[in-house]
Amino acid sequence: MGSIDKARFLLSIFAVLLICDAFTGITSTNAAATKVPPPAPTIRPPVRKPCNTLTSCETCLTNVSCLWCQTNKSCTDYPVSYVIPPSSVCKLSQARWGVCWVNFEALIIAMAVVGGVLLLAITVCCCCCCCCKGNRPPRIDREEEQYARRREEIRQRSEERKAERKTKHDQIRKKYGLIPDSDHPYSKFDNE
Repeated sequence: MGSIDKARFLLSIFAVLLICDAFTGITSTNAAATKVPPPAPTIRPPVRKPCNTLTSCETCLTNVSCLWCQTNKSCTDYPVSYVIPPSSVCKLSQARWGVCWVNFEALIIAMAVVGGVLLLAITVCCCCCCCCKGNRPPRIDREEEQYARRREEIRQRSEERKAERKTKHDQIRKKYGLIPDSDHPYSKFDNE
C-alpha cells in the first residue's frame, strides 16, 4: 500500500468512528427524551426452612439438601461429607432422597445396574469393532485392488491396440514398398 492509500484508509476509519459516535449520541438523547419505566422489582427466592423443621416427606424432599428418614419420620440435612449417608443417620432401606417413593438402597442398586449395563454395552461394542476389523480386509485395500485391476486391464487393452496399429502400419509400409520384402512384386532389385 502506498502512503496515499494508507492515509485514505485511516481517514475512512476515522469517518466511520465519527459517524458511530454521532449516532450513539442521537440515540442517547432520544432515549433520554422518552420516559423510561422504572425497573421491575427483583423477586427474591423463597427462604428455605431448615430441614429439621419439616414434618412430611413431600415438603422435606422439595429441598435437595434434605434427607427423609422413614423410620423415625424425620427430615435431616443430607450428610454432604459422605456420598452414601451412613447408617448412623438412617438405614439405606428407610432413607429417601429426591422422591418419596424410592428408598436410597433401591436408588443405588438401580444406578449401579444402569451403569453396569452401559459399561457392558460399550465394552461389547468396542470388542466387536476391534474383532470385526481384524477379520475382514479394510475397505481401502479392496479399493486399491480394484484400481490395480482396472489399471492392468487398461494397460492390456492399450498394448493390444498398439500391436494392431503396428500391424496396420507395417501392412501399409509393405504395400507402398517402404519395408524391403522379397515377396513384394514392386521391391527394388538390389542384386543388379
